Amino acid sequence: MAKKILLNAFEMITPGHQTFGVWRHSDDRSLDYMTADYWVDLARTLERGFFDGIFLADALGVYDVFAGGPETALRAGTQFPSGDPFVLVPMMAAATKNLCFGITGNLSYENPVPFARRMSTLDHLTGGRVAWNVVTGYLDSAAKGAGKGGQRSHDTRYDVAEEYMDVMYGLWEGWDDDALVANREAGILVDPDKVRAVHHDGDQLKVDAIHLCNPSPQRVPVLYQAGASTRGRAFGAKHGECIFLNAMRLEDLIPMVADIRSQVEASGRSRDDVKIFTTMTVVTGSTDAEAEAKLAEYEELVILEGQLASLSGLLGIDMASLDMDAPIKHGNVEGVQGVMDSIAGPGEDRWTLRDLARRMGVGGPTPRIVGSPRKVADELERWVTEGDIDGFNLVRAHSDSMRDFVDLVVPEMQNRGIFKHEYQPGTYRNKMFAQGPHLRDPHPASAYRSR
Repeated sequence: MAKKILLNAFEMITPGHQTFGVWRHSDDRSLDYMTADYWVDLARTLERGFFDGIFLADALGVYDVFAGGPETALRAGTQFPSGDPFVLVPMMAAATKNLCFGITGNLSYENPVPFARRMSTLDHLTGGRVAWNVVTGYLDSAAKGAGKGGQRSHDTRYDVAEEYMDVMYGLWEGWDDDALVANREAGILVDPDKVRAVHHDGDQLKVDAIHLCNPSPQRVPVLYQAGASTRGRAFGAKHGECIFLNAMRLEDLIPMVADIRSQVEASGRSRDDVKIFTTMTVVTGSTDAEAEAKLAEYEELVILEGQLASLSGLLGIDMASLDMDAPIKHGNVEGVQGVMDSIAGPGEDRWTLRDLARRMGVGGPTPRIVGSPRKVADELERWVTEGDIDGFNLVRAHSDSMRDFVDLVVPEMQNRGIFKHEYQPGTYRNKMFAQGPHLRDPHPASAYRSR
């Protein structure tokens, strides 16, 4: 039986997520990003197309590295302005029955106690359809906005993350299943003997608290992780259920996936305990020529300096100070190491900055498929088969990108037997892994549950 491809729409509450300038297109509706109708319509479209979820990115700062300030990012709309992804979820969940929601939450700036409550509340309200994209941040502007002098070093952020996860597991798994007794006759709502406090006194965090919310359908939301550095992959292999990798070329992705799979198995977990997604930008039409014409329209509207502002923020390197025609050399960065790996490749000169800005224009630093439904399905199937991945986070090039994909590509994939015709019932974890709603041994969260 053919492997069924998993799909998320990769979105952000902003006119320009990965493509900056197409909001100027006469038919693009991205400027409606602050209306409920825009997101409810998208959610219904995705559910009609049997998408597994909508993956909501977020950034808590502005892209102010390029040319030493935020002006370029503001003019181009480089992930600015933006809204709070958590607020979107209840309205989209109320308009759908099966679509799930992956929400980016930056642990560097979220107090664990209210954050655990927020995620549990959303898990309750959605019937167990939420996931947390665990990120540590990469923008100095976000750290400064949170009252810090600047963000911590790359590896220190993962030291914080390890402690943070211990605290979150303790909070989410701190109630017994029958702690909420609601005994009207005895006047007992919660049995205090069945609720455990978290007492954490670590190098990075100090927490002494009881989880404020009774256990949600999944207890721990499905865990996404997107770190591609050596430290990030180790963290993802230990904690993640869905790993989000990015590579501009399939041949660069293959060794990354193999490394993740081997680390997952070395931890005692099964390779099937982790689903691996990669980003992909798809521009499709009824024919290859129609798709190419759409891409040409979009490229005419792209604001290239907006892409350079994004890349500068992702890497922590001011691209305005570099030679536009010199090859980009690989190196370690304090920003998103996976983006550097994607555009340069270990030890290999890949792009000039000018070429990269043009190539990134539609879709950002992601691979791209442009063509008919048949061509798109061919390529998606090839990446899954040769790359040993499970699915894709699809980037919008235009506000109609997901509708085009649902109407044109999904039927082609279904006819090939590589995409589902119906949803699995239950929670996000039920749907993704065909198992019960809770994390199982040997995932580290399971150690925190009362036996």
